[in-house]
Amino acid sequence: MAEAAVAPQILSRIAKQVGTAAGLLALAACQTMVPRGAPPPKAPAPVETPRPVGPELPEDQNRHRIALLVPLSGPNAAVGQSIANAANLAVLDTGGKRIRITFYDTATGPAAAASRAVGEGNKVILGPLLADDVKLVAPAAAKAGVPLISFSNDTSVAGQNVFIMGYTPAQSIDRVVRFARSKGMSKFAGLTPTGIYGQRASNSFLRSVESAGGQVVSLQSFDRSRAGMTSAIAKLSGPYDAILVADSARNAAQAVTLLRKGAPDAQVMGTELWNTESAITTMAPLSGAWFASVPDGLYRQLVNKYRVRYGAAPYRIASMGYDAVLLVSRIAQDWAVGSAFPVARLMDDGGFTGIDGPFRFRRDGIVERALEVSQVGAGGLTVVSPPPGKFGN
Repeated sequence: MAEAAVAPQILSRIAKQVGTAAGLLALAACQTMVPRGAPPPKAPAPVETPRPVGPELPEDQNRHRIALLVPLSGPNAAVGQSIANAANLAVLDTGGKRIRITFYDTATGPAAAASRAVGEGNKVILGPLLADDVKLVAPAAAKAGVPLISFSNDTSVAGQNVFIMGYTPAQSIDRVVRFARSKGMSKFAGLTPTGIYGQRASNSFLRSVESAGGQVVSLQSFDRSRAGMTSAIAKLSGPYDAILVADSARNAAQAVTLLRKGAPDAQVMGTELWNTESAITTMAPLSGAWFASVPDGLYRQLVNKYRVRYGAAPYRIASMGYDAVLLVSRIAQDWAVGSAFPVARLMDDGGFTGIDGPFRFRRDGIVERALEVSQVGAGGLTVVSPPPGKFGN
């Protein structure tokens, strides 16, 4: 393993002391692959990590073998490499005394990568990135009794030893809706794009508003064209106190410009997708809008650390690579080398803490996160509701 890097104090402290979280904490992970800021100009090489050089990896009596399955070539290589680099930073920060990470390229074949990973003795797989790849990787992992901690946000692939870390729209929507209800808003409208993400966002929106004691007075879907958006907005009925635009911030800004003609005072709400767009504060139509996502405080420090080592900005999703390593490192403290991964530990009621804040996994394999609500402004994002102080039951 490469030499340890010097970490900012707060990142080092989290990496070394990850434990019980204090707080409560599309649809493939490609929905969240937009970088914050300029994308990396090229896929930087990872720090040196042991890679297979023969039919078997060298014996290691003191460390657990952990596989990281991400695309390291092909169209998603920059994203996969960003996750791998962040994972390496976490290994360096924790010292790598209990785990050894080996990379496997899913772009050359997810199923083959998984078979190679389990054949070489890895006890847990971090990844893959895309939901379609999870479906191809899961059979080989299940046969070997190796759990997956995927970076996808597609809840349909979770369960049966498959856990997803991706930022799910359902939790983001529920959080912002409940915040709006706490401010006295009761009548809601929604705009969602056509496709799987939009369908699931619509269902989540309806459930969240009903559960929070509000009323959805109008809900329309649109195709991603100006004509389609204009047509959907024309069909909205009101009045309504708040409206959810479940799409990218850029598309939402276009929608709000049209919406204001008929609903000048409605509170605009967005989803977790907005947290991937650093230019959001320059989008004047979204000024005052709310959205819920993972906290960004520690992520900004990770970005600085990443730039120093790799000379480029990471993709926003890279933090999950860092946090996945922190998670298994924490569990590895009392996990006997050579034994099966203690899957039940992933569902500890207290959860864990990482770059993206407190989180835990539910029994169905879906991550539960502590989300904050931010308000968009010309001067930046302002947290108007911090993450909840404890997990719900």
